[in-house]
Amino acid sequence: MADYKEAPLASRPKTLDSAEYFNLSHDYRRSEGERSALRAQLKRQYLLQLNNPHRKELIEDPALTRWTYARTSNVYPNFRPTPKTSLLGGLFGVVPLFVLYFVFKTDRDKREAKIKAGNYERPYHLSS
Repeated sequence: MADYKEAPLASRPKTLDSAEYFNLSHDYRRSEGERSALRAQLKRQYLLQLNNPHRKELIEDPALTRWTYARTSNVYPNFRPTPKTSLLGGLFGVVPLFVLYFVFKTDRDKREAKIKAGNYERPYHLSS
């Protein structure tokens, strides 16, 4: 820790800040110890349930439950329908379909008119 030099554009990490280690109150250290003991107890209980070879019930994992809820309920939507997104969706999703339909339809109509008039040379002969 004595050899650590601070970077000019970055702040000192909390793990290397001496105030985080030495200037803590007794109550704060006691509460941190209680929280870590509770976390360790919950982790031990979960691992005992998970590794039980005679387990028949489902194990509730709160983190997995929260993840599944956030995934299915769309709490933080990535897409919000606005006039801009509707316009972009129309331009990139619907308009190309109509343009391609128009191009293919006019080309087919022109070719069909040439075939009916008898002056269309087919580039590929299907029969010899």
